[in-house]
Amino acid sequence: MTKPSIGFIGLGLMGAAMVGRLQDKSYDLHVVANRSREAIDKAVGRGATEHGSAREVAAASDITMMCMDTSASVEARMMGDDGIIAGLSDGKTVLDFGTSLPASTRMLGEKVAAAGGTYLDAPLGRTPAHAVDGLLNIMASGDKAAFDKVEPVLQDLGENVFHLGALGSGHTIKLINNFIGMTTACAVSEAFAMADKAGVPRQQVYDVMAAGPVHSGMMDFVKAFAVDGDPTKLAFAIKNGRKDVGYYATMADDAGVTSLMSGGTKTALGMARDSGQADDMVCQMVDFFANLFDEKTGK
Repeated sequence: MTKPSIGFIGLGLMGAAMVGRLQDKSYDLHVVANRSREAIDKAVGRGATEHGSAREVAAASDITMMCMDTSASVEARMMGDDGIIAGLSDGKTVLDFGTSLPASTRMLGEKVAAAGGTYLDAPLGRTPAHAVDGLLNIMASGDKAAFDKVEPVLQDLGENVFHLGALGSGHTIKLINNFIGMTTACAVSEAFAMADKAGVPRQQVYDVMAAGPVHSGMMDFVKAFAVDGDPTKLAFAIKNGRKDVGYYATMADDAGVTSLMSGGTKTALGMARDSGQADDMVCQMVDFFANLFDEKTGK
């Protein structure tokens, strides 16, 4: 069976790894430059076709994929004379692999449908290292027939591929997941910094916590930096964590409710971001809390 042609927009760390995986699987790739040339040049060097606009990518592709940083970036690539929607025709599919606002996703879905295509949200779990080997978790939602059509491609990218229901469900679940993850990471980070102030070794705190019901993978990621000095176990930037928790709070507002628990997490991540740690990994929130406590106590 002939494989569909793939358009890919957003070749950051995750997107570039996914493009490499698709090329390993012999898909025909169409790309457009976004912020930097390195990943684009590498993809073109392996046979991808570079285009001058998102519209041209969509026109040349059966499936257009995006891996963008924010809903604003997604909307900018989707709409306008040079946007993806302008390049769509009947039967084409667009996937958003980023973490976006569900309300934005549903709005874009209507515009894609009006152009004859189908829009699916498919946010990701795991890391670029998993993407290289096709081991992502993919939380897809939207029209089931369209999902079934693109599922073989998703199976080449992911170890666990879910269909979660109506359009926007994937982004909703991803935001809930990231809210829990970022809140846990911030709580554990503060706990290690508090241990310093209380004169208790971080390793002892971890040993006790890890032996009880609060033990989690996120705790281990933070401990890897707090105790072992390794920030690579949780390769997710503070600025991105703040964005996702902010989106979670906005999603709550859109539903007519107020999130109480996200407030502290959002504030802490925002303060760390604005104090110069935007590009640090979330596990390095330990340093933020430690510095904050030092400033408070004068030592």
